[in-house]
Amino acid sequence: MNKNRPVNLDISTIKLPAAGLVSILHRVSGVVLFAVVALLLCILDASLESEQGFADMAAAFNSIPAKLILWASLAALIYHLLAGVRHLFMDMGMGESLEGGRRSAIAVLVVSVILILLVGVWLW
Repeated sequence: MNKNRPVNLDISTIKLPAAGLVSILHRVSGVVLFAVVALLLCILDASLESEQGFADMAAAFNSIPAKLILWASLAALIYHLLAGVRHLFMDMGMGESLEGGRRSAIAVLVVSVILILLVGVWLW
């Protein structure tokens, strides 16, 4: 093996293809969803304890930080779902070519941005 290869350690100069970006963001959204599930289960538990607990949780969701957390978790869910469906189609043999993978990656990015913005408008 040639050990004199150039090594680029500056991540900011690396330009990922669309499929690589979708793959990394799919993993990140999965980690975010894993973390958010614990928070949402705590909120569910508090809302089911009593009538006052439900009223407290309903009032808490009128605040901007709570809406941002909810929006971020829904954004992660939307993106993870769309990227997962893309992978399922690729597992069935559709879009496995280089051009097909690039187009489906761009489609996932565009559709997820549109849906995330629509969810943001719906929340506010």
